[in-house]
Amino acid sequence: MESWDPFLEPGVLVRHPTEIDWGLGQVQSVAGRKVTVNFENAGKQTIDMSVVNLVFAGDDPRG
Repeated sequence: MESWDPFLEPGVLVRHPTEIDWGLGQVQSVAGRKVTVNFENAGKQTIDMSVVNLVFAGDDPRG
């Protein structure tokens, strides 16, 4: 299944555009428009990319 946005893949760092206090998030999985992200201050959240456009923050720091 294709991801909603080509930059979204496990390991990519993102931020939520309206939930700034969630902090930096790392994409855990992508299933169509549903993206699971582990945020510093909000834990794992499932984001519907048809509703929210996550902001790219950088590549996987492990890499």
